[in-house]
Amino acid sequence: MHVRRIVVPLTVSVVVGTGLAAPAYAAELRVGVEIPQLNVAEYHRPYVAVWIEGADQKVAANLAVWYQQRSNSEGHGTKWLPDLRQWWRRSGRTLKLPVDGVSGPTRPVGTHTIAVSDRDPRLAGLAAGDYTLVVEAAREVGGRELLKVPFTWAPKPKAQNGSAKGGSELGTITLAIKP
Repeated sequence: MHVRRIVVPLTVSVVVGTGLAAPAYAAELRVGVEIPQLNVAEYHRPYVAVWIEGADQKVAANLAVWYQQRSNSEGHGTKWLPDLRQWWRRSGRTLKLPVDGVSGPTRPVGTHTIAVSDRDPRLAGLAAGDYTLVVEAAREVGGRELLKVPFTWAPKPKAQNGSAKGGSELGTITLAIKP
């Protein structure tokens, strides 16, 4: 019987000094957005904006903006983004759309998850403090709804859960922070 030996080279890196290594922890912020089934004659998928605002009510991070993406005579759906009134006034009108990693197409009925690591550029600059997750939805031939879930962001985030229940355009919004 012939035994074949495979030698795999091993590379060892040594970091000398302090402060050069990244922290061993990583946190994740997970948002669940439920778009409910509506029993209406003319249904259109809602435009949805998800963002984090600070205690001063200024936008600290845009997490998602879902709107009509395909080409049409209405400017890729951006024409209707001002219907997301709070988001538009606080952040949307200053953005150059689409925003990489934030913009996306409208979503069908169901629960959709947004998972963002603390190393993601959207959260990388988020300082420790009290914040509010805000989810706003607006639908053509429909209504508009805004839900808020407060949370605390710390240098070493602690596990947290929160939720808010919509009444028309949004279902349940969930927030989970996992260290």
